[in-house]
Amino acid sequence: MASVFNNLLCAAVLAASLMAVSGFQFRVGGVKGWRTPTGDEPETYNEWAAKNRFHIGDTLYFKYEKDSVLVVSSADYLNCNTSNPLSKFEDGKSVFQFDRSGPFYFISGQPGHCKLGQRLIIRVLHPVKVEAPVLAPSLAPAPAPGGESGGDSGQWRAPAKSSTGKLYVVSYFMTAVVGFFVIVYLFV
Repeated sequence: MASVFNNLLCAAVLAASLMAVSGFQFRVGGVKGWRTPTGDEPETYNEWAAKNRFHIGDTLYFKYEKDSVLVVSSADYLNCNTSNPLSKFEDGKSVFQFDRSGPFYFISGQPGHCKLGQRLIIRVLHPVKVEAPVLAPSLAPAPAPGGESGGDSGQWRAPAKSSTGKLYVVSYFMTAVVGFFVIVYLFV
């Protein structure tokens, strides 16, 4: 029983490590999938997209029937033009991976569906660069003695550094460490 638990634990840690490295998959339209809006949805595709954060390496999963997904330019998105797609998916279960930051535009390939709201804009965030350290600005000179009165001691303090870069470094480091131990455990 203990060996089964250990194997399951290792598999879960390995899966979590691989997911952290490979990106996250978003299911467009939830359980209902990619379809023409009926009006009873809690939010539009773009409202859903605005609530999420997309990164390079993340994927969109489109599930649909008797339809298609077109990746188009911004002008074709605005005009619901299906005649000149950048990419076209028709297999009913399509996965699109983000390979760059910036906007991506998706519309239905079925005539009239885009105008009924079956379209989506995704904004992929720029990656955070952790190589460049954040330097605090140089200190300003202290005020002259006998200057302004008040509760401040006259000492200037640099603002706190952002922890975002540190979180990315810690996340990647922890993924590498966990992955190393999982591999060692599996081969020992």
